[in-house]
Amino acid sequence: MTTLVSTTDTLTRDALAVLQPGFTGTTAPDWLLRRVGEGLTSVGLFGRNIESPEQLAALTARLRSERDDVLVAIDEEGGDVTRLEVNEGSSFPGNFALGAIDDTDLTRAVAHELGRRLAACGVNLNWAPSADVNSNPGNPVIGVRSFGADTALVARHTAAYVEGLQAAGVAACTKHFPGHGDTAVDSHLATPRIDVDLDTLHARELLPFRAAIAAGSKSVMSAHILLPALDPDRPATVSPQILTGLLRQELGYDGLIVTDGVEMDAISKTYGIERGSVLAIAAGADAICVGGGLADEETVVALRDALVAAVRSGELPEERLADAAARVRALASWTQGARGDVPEPGAEVQEGTAPGTGVRSDVGLVAARRAVRVTGTGDPLTGPAHVAEFVTEANIAVGDETPWGIADGIARLRPGTEGGRYTGESADPAAEVLAAAGDRRIVAVVRDEHRHAWMAQALDALLAARPDTVVVEMGLPESTPRGSLHVATHGASRVCGQAAVEAVTGTTP
Repeated sequence: MTTLVSTTDTLTRDALAVLQPGFTGTTAPDWLLRRVGEGLTSVGLFGRNIESPEQLAALTARLRSERDDVLVAIDEEGGDVTRLEVNEGSSFPGNFALGAIDDTDLTRAVAHELGRRLAACGVNLNWAPSADVNSNPGNPVIGVRSFGADTALVARHTAAYVEGLQAAGVAACTKHFPGHGDTAVDSHLATPRIDVDLDTLHARELLPFRAAIAAGSKSVMSAHILLPALDPDRPATVSPQILTGLLRQELGYDGLIVTDGVEMDAISKTYGIERGSVLAIAAGADAICVGGGLADEETVVALRDALVAAVRSGELPEERLADAAARVRALASWTQGARGDVPEPGAEVQEGTAPGTGVRSDVGLVAARRAVRVTGTGDPLTGPAHVAEFVTEANIAVGDETPWGIADGIARLRPGTEGGRYTGESADPAAEVLAAAGDRRIVAVVRDEHRHAWMAQALDALLAARPDTVVVEMGLPESTPRGSLHVATHGASRVCGQAAVEAVTGTTP
């Protein structure tokens, strides 16, 4: 591919420095190592890049052999969104479970332990936490990724999470500025729009970000959402009014601004990733996240050259690109100083106390148990059951590859238990469940029942035919609790599932 400039001059190095690309495979490809040597300062990791703590530590060590201060970023929210444990489910409950408990010391401890595990593997920038106020319960992409719908609660837990994560030497990236909670559209697929006035934005969306800034969040991630009250034409990621005027000048934020993935449709289908990246840097962003879907050298070269060309044409001021690159390098320098002592990669962390913290390293399971809410007067399971898990397509941030549910856990405790998965594509899911269950008691497992009419109808039919049915809600518990027992976990991570199994079967930890 023909490039516009050599790969050694300052302008090109600055253009590389502001990119946060991904790649495929579990080892660093030669092209990525070469670009790191040429000035690329950040690399993004996804589930496809991770097999084990040992492998991840070797991967990050190889990257640092090219550049000791490289930023290794990951989207590890815990809960439903996990990359470290993409094939098993997370050892931590997500934000919504922590918000349901409302113990900021616990949130701080969970974030610290998650950060400790990231640091042990050589990861030093986490695209978390979500500071979105989930004011729209129909939101298709935030949901349990939010601490809740109460602004003050979200603010105090966002701050605690930032403090805990960064105390472990991992930079936080508070997202999705200026707030993705009141949307009905997934920005992976289209451009969401929030039509509220400035007073509402300041009183609701912006308070958690103010708290994160006060807590010292090292980075903030922009959202690809349109807020006409702030900018009627451009979504936040490419809006000078929002990134520079609001975040930098009005809120006084001086850290790194990272974009959400520019290959998401809200940017790529509106501007294209090259044009969108130029507009984002010009608007005030410092780093371009790309690589969730596009993960190749050609993408990195194309974005680098687009930025260089924009500077040379006068569209992008050279000092703005230089300032962005300097902020990336400053964060990389901070992570070097914050690295500290970490245990050997892959060290046992499931039991006991996390080294140097005084916090139980199974704090995620402890938190998941505290988040469970049980209502109803029915008895727990004492015999075989049929576990019917009602499933829908997961949003892109969560991914379909991460397992969830409780059928296997109940089957281990109650021999004779069977499980089945049911979707809205069935003509009559309830009839299928009843036929499969026979005489066994039914456990119906749902996720955001309030968002799926077919799921609610299936539950109605099951409860009419079998009033002793147990209902487990692993998403937002917006619907009225029903069933002989109703168990709300406030999330679908592995430890939330374990806590649900304990509640359903009446077993004590």
